[in-house]
Amino acid sequence: MSSNEIDIKTNSPEAQPDHPWERVKSARKENRPQAQDYIAKLFHGVYEMKGDKVCGDDPSIITAIGWFESWSVTIIGQKKGHTLEERMKYNFGMPHPEGYRKSIRALKQAEKFGRPIICFVDTPGAYHGVEAEQRGQGLIIAEHLKAMATVKAPVISIIIGEGGSGGALALSLADRLIMLENSYFSVISPEGCASILFKDSSLAQTAAESLKLTSEDLKTFNIVDSVIKEPEGFNRFNMEKSVADVSKEIKTTLRRLTRIDPAKLVEKRHQKFLGMRGL
Repeated sequence: MSSNEIDIKTNSPEAQPDHPWERVKSARKENRPQAQDYIAKLFHGVYEMKGDKVCGDDPSIITAIGWFESWSVTIIGQKKGHTLEERMKYNFGMPHPEGYRKSIRALKQAEKFGRPIICFVDTPGAYHGVEAEQRGQGLIIAEHLKAMATVKAPVISIIIGEGGSGGALALSLADRLIMLENSYFSVISPEGCASILFKDSSLAQTAAESLKLTSEDLKTFNIVDSVIKEPEGFNRFNMEKSVADVSKEIKTTLRRLTRIDPAKLVEKRHQKFLGMRGL
């Protein structure tokens, strides 16, 4: 394990019952760095691409091309916003179907031009309103998963905050999946789980304890490939250490993945996720 990864210690304070809920709250903090913050510090020559060529543009998902050091890359990120006005603009980080169609467009373009793909995951879940379902939300997420699974290009996904439900999974089917220490990744939000299991969303903390959604849990299950430790006082004004660690992870992974034949890369990706069946 590299120095920027976390040792898994079941007797540490993090393993106490209240720990998962604290992680969820940390992942939701207003001043936690978001996709646009990382993009500004990690890449240069960034050119944003908008629109899905079908319905419109969804600002809660950003797709762009840019440079990471000497690599030309495709960038996909989910945006929540830091202020109330921004959060309303980005629908509180809950993408509509056109956002995922825009992302699929970026994936296909990356394959065409041989660009590695870097995704920043940060959403409580895909938007579940009636209008989103009418425009095929479930179907487009399934199509996005297929696109991620089959794209003949290296894929790196980094969970930087919330990793809720299929909305996050859509961008997480990657060759290497990385988590920030205080992010979470779960099949459903704690509130949604509590509403279904306990008929009471106020029991979200109890649900969080059972969902095994922390970075340590997911590293133990081999679902996440590495975890990046967060510095004390971590926020968007104090993120340089984490940016350096994320950059190191991306660089190391790109050096390895770009040497693999694209067809072999897809095969190895399939085997990675098929290997999770026994969990």
